[in-house]
Amino acid sequence: MCPGDSNYDKKDLEFYYGTWWGGGAVNPINIRCSSAEIAYSLDDCATRILLVDDQFKHLADEIRCRSKMLRTLVYAGDGVTPEGMLNYEQLLAHADPVPDTYRAGTDLAAVMYTGGTTGFPKGVMLSHSNLATNSLAVIAAGITHAEGRALLIAPLFHAAVGALMHGHVMAGGTCVIAPLFTPVAMLRAIQQHRITHLLLVPTMIQLATDYPQADEYDVSTLRVLTYGGSVISEAVLGRAMKRFPNADFYQAYGMTELSPCATYLEPRDHREGGKCGLLRSAGRASLATEVRVVDECDVEVPQGTVGEVVVRGATVMLGYWNKADETATALRGGWMHTGDGGYMDENGYLYIVDRMKDMIISGGENVYSAEVENSLALHPAVAVCAVIGIPSDQWGETVHAVVVLKPGASATTDELSAHCRTQIAGFKCPTSIEFRDALPMTGAGKVQKTELRKPFWGGRFRAVN
Repeated sequence: MCPGDSNYDKKDLEFYYGTWWGGGAVNPINIRCSSAEIAYSLDDCATRILLVDDQFKHLADEIRCRSKMLRTLVYAGDGVTPEGMLNYEQLLAHADPVPDTYRAGTDLAAVMYTGGTTGFPKGVMLSHSNLATNSLAVIAAGITHAEGRALLIAPLFHAAVGALMHGHVMAGGTCVIAPLFTPVAMLRAIQQHRITHLLLVPTMIQLATDYPQADEYDVSTLRVLTYGGSVISEAVLGRAMKRFPNADFYQAYGMTELSPCATYLEPRDHREGGKCGLLRSAGRASLATEVRVVDECDVEVPQGTVGEVVVRGATVMLGYWNKADETATALRGGWMHTGDGGYMDENGYLYIVDRMKDMIISGGENVYSAEVENSLALHPAVAVCAVIGIPSDQWGETVHAVVVLKPGASATTDELSAHCRTQIAGFKCPTSIEFRDALPMTGAGKVQKTELRKPFWGGRFRAVN
């Protein structure tokens, strides 16, 4: 199993493909998660081997104590091997070659954990066929090719970055794996390694584009910049296209359950889109997918009518690990129900305008409201709470909590935020908290989150940012 993007060299690629060669499956860990969340994902799918580097070795003992299934820790850093761990390079040096197990088709390739609407992460099961089909679609779209040099600087625990990696490897190109993203690290890597292909989330694009010394770096080699994970503002996109003038821009829309791409907004659409509104679009269906917009009865709605976006094709996941009911609901009728609200125009372009599932996307990371609400509710001063996403120029959306305290109890924003950090990843914790005497409720006793969102989202084209 692989801990995401923490290594600075070729170990990521070696471990991904070596695991598959030997017949295993990978469980890429979100390095921003808490040790409790990491342990849950390890135990849920019986992960027994964990690769750890210098940056995260301090978490190893805590994860090992929390996990019931973890048996072997492999140290892939450059220092002294910590006690109780095996050394990665020594293992390679003394290993005998093993034959290829020829894992393919519907064989399990990866279990990738996403946030859960019930407060528990869901393990998305992706097959070798899922990943290979998506890679072929990436190549067919022109996002990568054999002569390219792709910079993998966004986290590899994200399916989107994995899509660039797998597609680029399938095409025969060169991958450059970098440490965690910073604007200067990315710009320096583009210049130093003559990078031609890049994938970022909109927050990263904005940080790199607006970096004060950005014009000091040579980015002329960049030919393709793909972005996705959340909506990008037209203003930021316009500045980015000027900052990277030689690059063709692609937007990829999808989700982990789709391996992950469903639609692409291509370079031609970016060049012409400002005149006809296409820059607000998520593009058209990929080579590997069918995309529809349906009503609550799963009947396709007329063009221009908002409904739920559903996707069918060889990239759709096998299902959720050990969650048969949730799998059946998501894949009913043979279509993956994305939970995103959108509409299709007469030319097949998809427009995302709302999020039908209770999810927030902050800096390209998925945050399910239930996870945060469950965490807040454990604080002894909290009576009830509701969590929503609100617009943020920097992160797209940020987590906002509305809290009703118990009679006679008191709590501060800092106290509640600190409480959440002991249980969930920092990026999921509320960045703002509002205290009220009561929450707006429906006649059926459900919280009216639409009322809570109105002051923040009123007057906008879409209720996602």
